[in-house]
Amino acid sequence: MSDKKTSLDENLAGISEQIISSDKTIVLVYAFNGTGKTRLSVKYKDLTKANNGGKHAGVYYNAYSEDLFYWQNDAENTGEQIRLMVLPSSLNQYHSSLDETKLNEKLAIYKPKFDYKFNFYDDTSKGIESISFYPQTDEKDEELDAIKISRGEEQIFIWCFFLTLFDINGWTGTQNSHFFIDDPVSSLDEHNIFVTASSLMDLIDNHYEDRKIIITTHHVGFFAILSDWLGKGEKSQAYKNHLQQYILKNNGSELKLTSCKKEVFLYHLELLQILQNAVNENKLYAYHFSILRQVLENVASFLGVGRIGYVLEQIGIDDVDRVSRIVNTLSHKNVFRYEAKELVPDNEELFLDVFNKLKNKYNFVLHVGDK
Repeated sequence: MSDKKTSLDENLAGISEQIISSDKTIVLVYAFNGTGKTRLSVKYKDLTKANNGGKHAGVYYNAYSEDLFYWQNDAENTGEQIRLMVLPSSLNQYHSSLDETKLNEKLAIYKPKFDYKFNFYDDTSKGIESISFYPQTDEKDEELDAIKISRGEEQIFIWCFFLTLFDINGWTGTQNSHFFIDDPVSSLDEHNIFVTASSLMDLIDNHYEDRKIIITTHHVGFFAILSDWLGKGEKSQAYKNHLQQYILKNNGSELKLTSCKKEVFLYHLELLQILQNAVNENKLYAYHFSILRQVLENVASFLGVGRIGYVLEQIGIDDVDRVSRIVNTLSHKNVFRYEAKELVPDNEELFLDVFNKLKNKYNFVLHVGDK
């Protein structure tokens, strides 16, 4: 067992060094759950600390970040209202600098249904002891009992809390080598997964020129949308020389980080299955157009052309320019911020027309209920 652990540590160290030595500042890594993403983030942290005199070189968001928060539910025995406790850590020193206005702005794109209040220690330099949540109300003077929010709402809040901490120069200004963000989308529904992708694009926009940003995920749709926005979006030319995309694979004996350009990453069938499940469940949302565009681009690339309009022509779409324009418009990241997530009937009809014709033309066989 010891030899196996040593071998894995050396393996993860080699992968970390591969990312560290790369001149790319935006690094996307896709891997199945259980492959070793979180262990990679820990090894990356250890190596960059060792190279920085034992001090943190960057900042992190991963499963351990979420572990800093736990619920105090035992109101009957404690006599206190339910609240989300915050474990003391090195981050507490920055809590008093956290800008609630910025936190509220980051939360707003998720359209939360709760309000919150920070409960600081008597000595505010010790940071936040706990957080209380309340139902949203217009009655400002009304006294409300604290509530426990859902697991998804809790993760959204913690994610936005950390995004706001990332803005505190006292923390990230000294640990300014990198952001390492490991799978921020577990426990989120499909719509909020893509809202999270949109919030990550803001972080990338603000920092890709001055530090490395590593993002790992098991969610193929989340990976696909970030890949699409960075590689084909309106600012893709700016990102072109900064972006590297990898697949983290376990071949049974070792982990291997493979460039998506060196190995064909045929995740279009996974994306098609996501779309098929959404159609089967009658849960089509605006972000599904981003996945549809990604599939159309994959097919266009396979056919040796560089535009989705050609594929739309091949599958029998009449007004190709109009449909291309709608697909591109609904694939924009701001759709996830400001538009209702449900598709209007005309767009849903257009989506189904393109999706069904695409399946029929290229004989894609998808199975009901498969993920």
